Amino acid sequence: MNTFNPLRDAIPVGNIARALVIKLRHHGDVLVSTPVFSALKAHAPQVEIDALVYADTADMVTLHPDIAHVHQIDRKWKHLGFFGQLQAERQLLATLKARQYDLIVHLTEHWRGAWLCHLLKPRWAVGPGMPDRGKFWASSFTHLQRMHNPLRHMVETNLDALRRIGIQPASHERHLTLIPGEAATDAVRRHLAGFGLEGKAFIHVHPASRWFFKCWPVDRMAALIGRLQMAGYPVVMTAAPSRDEQAMLDAIQARLPTPTFSLSGVLSLKELAALTKAARLFVGVDSAPMHIAAAVGTPVVALFGPSGDKQWGPWGVPSRVVASTNHPCRPCGHDGCGGGKISDCLTTLTADQVYAAAEALLAETS
Repeated sequence: MNTFNPLRDAIPVGNIARALVIKLRHHGDVLVSTPVFSALKAHAPQVEIDALVYADTADMVTLHPDIAHVHQIDRKWKHLGFFGQLQAERQLLATLKARQYDLIVHLTEHWRGAWLCHLLKPRWAVGPGMPDRGKFWASSFTHLQRMHNPLRHMVETNLDALRRIGIQPASHERHLTLIPGEAATDAVRRHLAGFGLEGKAFIHVHPASRWFFKCWPVDRMAALIGRLQMAGYPVVMTAAPSRDEQAMLDAIQARLPTPTFSLSGVLSLKELAALTKAARLFVGVDSAPMHIAAAVGTPVVALFGPSGDKQWGPWGVPSRVVASTNHPCRPCGHDGCGGGKISDCLTTLTADQVYAAAEALLAETS
């Protein structure tokens, strides 16, 4: 049955055989784009959908049931020298050309998306409307999407690319998807067994973000974890394999009356997802691990400072966002007040506030 669509330039989704979705950004950005694959597949089940992402973010989309191929751009290509990088780029382009895409969905302002639309010549292409980019950008796409609404969650902003071409995602098609896989699940099971936590309730705390101005002070995080321990909740802490994040976890451990379990720097992204999936609750700041928790269905307590929780808050799971109501300047998006790397709207949040949020969410989801 034909359904009326008021969008005059909506594309006939039944005529799409292959589509490429491009998301060249960080881990969390890639993860919140996963509903695009699910919604496109739901409305055009015949389509083979590929993803193009940076190699270090590929684990966010590998094993996704609606993705046929995950093509990768390795940021390390630039270390191969001019000819080495050229060869890698030419191989990628040849691989993409061979797929003969009918549709390209470009979800960021990255210039590569515009160039690929010119080189791959899909029948349809949708990308962000960027009036300051000139004719080359505008001519790269058949459809331009309106962007940058700070009150709109990035999941919906990504899905707006599909709405622009006439696809209206249903509510049940807007979920995040991240599949840890059997190997990651087995590895985490062994870690938890070593802690004596296999099959037991625990809270996963990931204190850090790649952007440290989003992080809560060490003493506050230690106070929170101490209270969770006193309430009888085992806590497992994680961090990325970086000196700064390891130093933060060491500083937190040093302030605890009883050191907590730690898997700092030892987990892959898939294993991090498997750990979070096994947890009773996730506590962290605005970060990729927070989005991972939402994607695997774990309730989330998220601390927000200068970044916007309306755009980047936990999506699709029971959650509590803890943010200051006394700073009308937030969310400012700045790297700390005045660029000083420390945000008053974060440092003034108390352990009592976050503990109360965790306690309420645990009671709600028990």
